[in-house]
Amino acid sequence: QVQLVESGGGSVQAGGSLRLSCASSEDINRWYCLRWFRQAPGLEREGVATILEGGAPGYIESVKGRFTLSQDNAKNTMYLEMSSLKVEDTAVYYCAAGVRACPSCSGENCRGVWGRGTQVTVSS
Repeated sequence: QVQLVESGGGSVQAGGSLRLSCASSEDINRWYCLRWFRQAPGLEREGVATILEGGAPGYIESVKGRFTLSQDNAKNTMYLEMSSLKVEDTAVYYCAAGVRACPSCSGENCRGVWGRGTQVTVSS
């Protein structure tokens, strides 16, 4: 069974940095699309950073210039470097992947392969 495992979450003060990791149990190059999502309490899950096979990462407006998605093919791992963190970045962060399409959620129904999430808490 293919697994994605996130790590690197924690608590940090506003303005600080964290690096999240997402380890794939299989060759990371098998994925057509890799995406980082987050879900804050009471809100829907939102995709924050995406990379397509052979493409450059894309970001939602609220994290542009602060978050950087990268991947290490040798380690089958994707990263999310987060800097200048804000209180509103507080959420559970998930990595997700798709073979033929990008992972997505419609309410509680999500498609793709997902990790279990890692908590990021930013305090003022």
